[in-house]
Amino acid sequence: MKKPELLLPGGNLAQIKTAFLYGADTVYAGVPELSLREKAKISYEDMKEAIDLAHSLGKKMYLAFNIFSHNKDEEKFPKVIEMLKKLNPDGLIISDPGVFQYVKTYLPDMPIHISTQANVCSHMTVKFWQDMGARMCVLAREVSFEEIKEIREKCPDIRLEMFIHGAMCMSYSGRCLISNFLTGRGANQGNCAHACRWKYRMYAKAKDSVLEAPNEDVVDYFLEEDQRRDEFMQIEETERGTFLMSSKDLCLMPVLKDIIEVGIDCLKVEGRNKSEYYTAVTAKAYRNAIDAYFDNPKKFDYLPYLQELETLQSRGFTLGFFNGVPDGGAMTYESTRSDGSWRNIGVVTEIKKDELIMELRNDISKCEEVEFLSPYKVEPIKVKIPEIIDAKNGLYFDKLSAGHGKSIVIKREWLGENFDQLPVFSVARKNIA
Repeated sequence: MKKPELLLPGGNLAQIKTAFLYGADTVYAGVPELSLREKAKISYEDMKEAIDLAHSLGKKMYLAFNIFSHNKDEEKFPKVIEMLKKLNPDGLIISDPGVFQYVKTYLPDMPIHISTQANVCSHMTVKFWQDMGARMCVLAREVSFEEIKEIREKCPDIRLEMFIHGAMCMSYSGRCLISNFLTGRGANQGNCAHACRWKYRMYAKAKDSVLEAPNEDVVDYFLEEDQRRDEFMQIEETERGTFLMSSKDLCLMPVLKDIIEVGIDCLKVEGRNKSEYYTAVTAKAYRNAIDAYFDNPKKFDYLPYLQELETLQSRGFTLGFFNGVPDGGAMTYESTRSDGSWRNIGVVTEIKKDELIMELRNDISKCEEVEFLSPYKVEPIKVKIPEIIDAKNGLYFDKLSAGHGKSIVIKREWLGENFDQLPVFSVARKNIA
């Protein structure tokens, strides 16, 4: 059995380097202006450095070219094609059939992967794209595991990719019109406003006016879907409002063993707009879990790796559509705020002979315990920081806040033999519980 490829997001160069450091086999990033992550922009120079780094490590870079194109986009394509020829990525992620044909014409040797935005949900669709020349299909998040097994069985000669972790869209594989309607920002043009995460209030509508809903102690509110008459779904609202459309985050760590054994080629983590810390934790957890399974499949236990993922801020976890259409437990109704008591406290940016320089991402206090996540060790490195030393001016503080590039000194003597286990881009965290 071949190890699946672990694919991590890269919204910027630091995130890409972090992903490779913590065990990603491949990183995907967006082609500027022409991918579904308009805010996660990377310059040509950054892309070139990232791809060169990947190849020097024996790893790969994929670029997302997965917009649904409008006529106005076509004028940009010749310039993008020339840029891609120079960059030479290991694959392009495409959703639009017109873009697919354009790339096939002008970059005939470029491996093309079919984006999740193409809503690939069946073996017939996989076979269609295979016949068109695609090298890999990213399965839609709405595909169940039973369907995945059948797709794998009936399509053995094409690579299959699936999402295993990250934010879930309340719409069908991101095909959402709410952002366009409320803000004019196109979700499928890479500029989603995430209106599904916003706070909404309920109102009772009379024929001649609109009234804010009275106190819930007086009136209960229900939804009735037109084809499900007499099936009433109660709407509950707290002092924070109601969040009807906010999904929990996808996490398939509990079923990773099943996914590996069915023969999925590439396991994808969502999050090109997330932090380096998110990238480090997810890459490290899934890298260690995959390796642990292949070291001893019979004794594989996902729990330690799930516990590591639970240190991330999230909306709670769901298996999504893995076991079929999810029930109400896949949604979070009370808040869109992330849960979790751990916070990224900093990132190592420089190594000196006997010192690490850590740029702060959160405030830090004297004698506070910090956990460094080494890419070379499964367990975190715990250390109490006895002195807060500003790296720029050498001044000592009892407490120092993040911002404006503030960094502190971490001395070799505090870490002992673990000093050499923390290269540049290593991340650190603290528990605020």
